[in-house]
Amino acid sequence: MAIAGGAQTARQYLSAGLIDELRLHIAPIVLGAGERLLDGVAGLNLEPTEVSGTALVTHIRYRLTN
Repeated sequence: MAIAGGAQTARQYLSAGLIDELRLHIAPIVLGAGERLLDGVAGLNLEPTEVSGTALVTHIRYRLTN
């Protein structure tokens, strides 16, 4: 299952322990003030499992471990 949404949605699911894999797609551009994705989420252990990208975007896959 995939969950789409903004940083607040992701934080809610991460805090509830309902996510086992996190895929980030990072583009080197800032829109507005930005929002910090992991602020207020305690006890996260992220293990990077895959990294790829181009000059325009970096894709990172993390496994959440206990």
